[in-house]
Amino acid sequence: MTPLKTPLIDVAQLHLDYPMGHERVAVLKGLDLQVHAGTTVAICGPSGSGKTSLMLVLSGLERPSDGRVCVNGVDLGALDADALADLRRDRMGIVFQSFHLLPSLTALDNVALPLQMAGVRDARIAATAMLERVGLGGRMDHRPAQLSGGEQQRVAIARALVHRPPLLLADEPTGNLDDHTGEAVRHLLFELNREMGTTMVLITHDAAFAARCDRTLRLHEGVLVEASSAVATSEADHALSH
Repeated sequence: MTPLKTPLIDVAQLHLDYPMGHERVAVLKGLDLQVHAGTTVAICGPSGSGKTSLMLVLSGLERPSDGRVCVNGVDLGALDADALADLRRDRMGIVFQSFHLLPSLTALDNVALPLQMAGVRDARIAATAMLERVGLGGRMDHRPAQLSGGEQQRVAIARALVHRPPLLLADEPTGNLDDHTGEAVRHLLFELNREMGTTMVLITHDAAFAARCDRTLRLHEGVLVEASSAVATSEADHALSH
């Protein structure tokens, strides 16, 4: 019998709550999640359901109130802030809705920065190749304010993937883009995912976007459930018709 592979993401009985006045509000309620290497997983749900909070916990940017989160075989709860930062730098790529580019740096410098911080030689050569791959070979010397929203998000994707991480976390990556630009970014994400074999966890409210993933999960009132492919397809068709 072939032994089961260890999941790239292994979450058990995850709880997250925040203080509100004299009480604590539960955001995530006993989540269990396993994601295997090379797969794409969409996490959907209404606003306020805890999607972004879950991504922050998976990335180590937020500490859970209880439960275990392991990424790439590492228990995040056992790491201090510096070790978590190193793990994100070396083993994760993160794409946010709001780009989070450094405004004073060019596109090339934004993409090269994480490699330079990691002490990688020829960081600018690797960043140049990645920007060319996302279609921005002619915009490398431009700063974020000189780029369109779609171009800024392509820079953010290039920065997230330039070190070829095993895990990509994307939080509403097309949320600030128009439909046409958003579709181009969606296509790019899945194309790069296939090329690199990266595991991708996508936070989205877009059912059509989610339907392209291998799995679709729904987060509602802090509880995570697997959505059937039929449900995901039906929601995607509904979204596309509106």
